[in-house]
Amino acid sequence: MNAFDSLADLVRSALERLIADGALPAGLPLDSVQVEPPRDPAHGEAATNAALLLAKPARLAPMELAERLAAQLRSAPEVVEAAAARPGFVNLRLVPAFWLRAVHAALELGADYGRVDLGRGRPVNVEYCSANPTGPLHVGHGRGTVFGDALANLLAYTGWKVTREYYVNDAGAQIETLARSVHLRYREALGEAIGPIPEGLYPGEYLVPVGRALAESEGPRWRDRPEAEWLPLFARRAVEAMLARIRDDLAALGVHHDLFRSERELVETGAVDEALAFMEKKGLLYTGTLPAPKGKPVEDWEPVPQLLFRATAFGDDTDRPLKRSTGHWTYFAADIAYHLDKWRRGFDRMIDVWGADHGGYVKRMQAAVKAFSDGRASLEIRLCQLVNLLDGGKPLRMSKRAGRIVTLRDVVDEVGKDVFRFMMLTRRNDAPLDFDLVEVTQQSKDNPVFYVQYAHARIRSVFRHAAEQDLPGSARALLDAPLARLSDPAELALVRAVAAWPRTVRAAAEQSEPHRIAFYLQELAALFHALWTRGKEMPDLRFLVAEDRPLTLARLALLEAVRTVLATGLGLLGVTPVEELH
Repeated sequence: MNAFDSLADLVRSALERLIADGALPAGLPLDSVQVEPPRDPAHGEAATNAALLLAKPARLAPMELAERLAAQLRSAPEVVEAAAARPGFVNLRLVPAFWLRAVHAALELGADYGRVDLGRGRPVNVEYCSANPTGPLHVGHGRGTVFGDALANLLAYTGWKVTREYYVNDAGAQIETLARSVHLRYREALGEAIGPIPEGLYPGEYLVPVGRALAESEGPRWRDRPEAEWLPLFARRAVEAMLARIRDDLAALGVHHDLFRSERELVETGAVDEALAFMEKKGLLYTGTLPAPKGKPVEDWEPVPQLLFRATAFGDDTDRPLKRSTGHWTYFAADIAYHLDKWRRGFDRMIDVWGADHGGYVKRMQAAVKAFSDGRASLEIRLCQLVNLLDGGKPLRMSKRAGRIVTLRDVVDEVGKDVFRFMMLTRRNDAPLDFDLVEVTQQSKDNPVFYVQYAHARIRSVFRHAAEQDLPGSARALLDAPLARLSDPAELALVRAVAAWPRTVRAAAEQSEPHRIAFYLQELAALFHALWTRGKEMPDLRFLVAEDRPLTLARLALLEAVRTVLATGLGLLGVTPVEELH
């Protein structure tokens, strides 16, 4: 049940009656009508912009149409008040019984309350994390990973058939550098004094056990051999070791991908050559020259004929090169092959989660997908901004604090999976985020994850007390509770918040914005805690009223509805709805 969808149906019915009475012309686009919570709660409980949308085709002033619509809506039994407001809104107040239906629906449907079938079983590929396998995951990777995983949860909940994918960049110069770095650690494990790590190699201590494992399994056979002989083996073993560590770190964060797709396999199987041949056959490639780089002139620049993709024909700012001067494919060429591979696997909707530093790559990749699919596939790219890691308000310079917090796993081990996941979703993905190691573990109302989990734990404590008084504690046992007994403004505010859950889920899924779930949960928790506090101050508002069993049952039903929504929302974010907090 989506209360606001029901209100939109109510508004459309009122408009249809106006059309039938001749007060409005036929043929108006009624499907565009929406009802939403007003920005200012003082204006009402719901509002529609129908008059603003329909005024022009109806050939009426917005306020005149709004007045006619408001007059028609006042006759509806659900409506207490309907008022036109400039520049053409209609604000509504509803009878409490209308909102109370949501409580009953939450009790009846449980975790399915709020579920909507937007995807209808269609496939969607969500690729996230995809960190280069040259080192451990860091906090920046963690933000994109949590965002992508929560988005995948949300899409699965709303009817999409989701594949969670990790693209392994295990080809190219960076992997050769990794192999050389591991070979150095291999020689060190064999007893050689390697001295300072040479410039250009990866200096991290995380490669020491990789070198040691190779020394144990291979012995000294590769110590003095030419690089060409040992490089492929060391590259493969190093990537395997890094991926094993990455998988382990992801598991600690509660993240499990369905598929790890290898760039090296695409290259070695000829998929890149085949993809570009496919593009060429479609007339999407040509040999030409690019203009000189913008800005400060480059003295040694000269136009060189290159194989180019006609990216500007599909929305990009310039055509893009696909081959280097060495004859090797560019990274962009491999990425085209990878996304063509996704499309051929049946994904006409793809979502990539990238770091903000890849913003300049968005247009060319979307142009490529549009080009090779003839516009039949879409690529959404969600950029995640940086995470500013703080320690008690002070910036944590990770390179200088290697003994305490460096990697994503270090942070997760210190603050916990639930805290990390929730806090990564307390801002829009495209906004910078501060993560303070001290603040996120404090048990206070200023800590969003604690505040939401505390609401769930408090409700569970109420039900433990209810069980001691032989009161029903299951949703099914509370279905017949007399919800009409809920009349206090704080109770009804909480009821309306429960009613807003399905709309929140739908909007979050449609906009690919899981942070909306986190925002909603904080608001719901705040309303619950406010009601809890009022009950402390006013005994007649306590949840368990010994002398009034029907009222107690109604309040327990409301609490169970709130708990159900909290648990479902936290689950979508990958956060545990705790039973109690200590």
